[in-house]
Amino acid sequence: MREKIRQLLIELRLKGMQNVLDPQLDAAEKKGTAIQKVLYSLLCDELAYRQQRSMDYRLKHAKIPFDWTLKTFPFDKQPGVKKSQVMSLAGLDFIERAENIVFIGKPGTGKSGLAIGLLRTALINGYRGRFYNAQDLLDELYASLADRSTPKLIKRLCNYPILLIDELGYLTLKAEQINAFFKLMGERYGKSSTIITTNLDYPDWYELFQRKSLVDALLDRLKHRCITINIKGPSLRAPSQKNAADPPPKSD
Repeated sequence: MREKIRQLLIELRLKGMQNVLDPQLDAAEKKGTAIQKVLYSLLCDELAYRQQRSMDYRLKHAKIPFDWTLKTFPFDKQPGVKKSQVMSLAGLDFIERAENIVFIGKPGTGKSGLAIGLLRTALINGYRGRFYNAQDLLDELYASLADRSTPKLIKRLCNYPILLIDELGYLTLKAEQINAFFKLMGERYGKSSTIITTNLDYPDWYELFQRKSLVDALLDRLKHRCITINIKGPSLRAPSQKNAADPPPKSD
């Protein structure tokens, strides 16, 4: 009978129950556990297995480049960040409100570490999300123009409840990239949350994008539903402060 149950679990693709079938049944036979409790325990194991698989998939698909979490961020070494504010954001209410978060600060101040920590928290709690280096995102948008797949790409990106765009700085941009980026941000406005890290304060965005009317519209929408965290603190990349707050020197 046990083997018949095992074959049914295989056919039904109940991998979580397959993994614990023998130890669960052995324990039940030894203790005389009621069949209802055995069944309930097996179903709980299946649910836990599926939840873990789903979370692993979200984490892998998000393409986060570093294994950083908010727990590993050295708040004690960065006085420019209010830990209470960041941990409040970790409650993820900003995603339900479709609010944006913009981290502004000099290289090495921990912008990427905090942003990735929030993204990872969202993924663990069931939200789908994606990490992008800003230049890579703009290049991908530009490449999509060749086969006219830009609308499809933007639609896919808009389906993420949370999107992290890292290192929006002094980039070399073509007019087509700028237009596609503004289109993406316009489509996500009021529907999904975007986290941006940048070493440029808002007035400097005009020099980056060089399209005043479009930047006016972008900032108007971005800042309407936005939490701006301006980190005015020391670099965390000093040799004596090696930690998981930011990537190696060249990446921010």
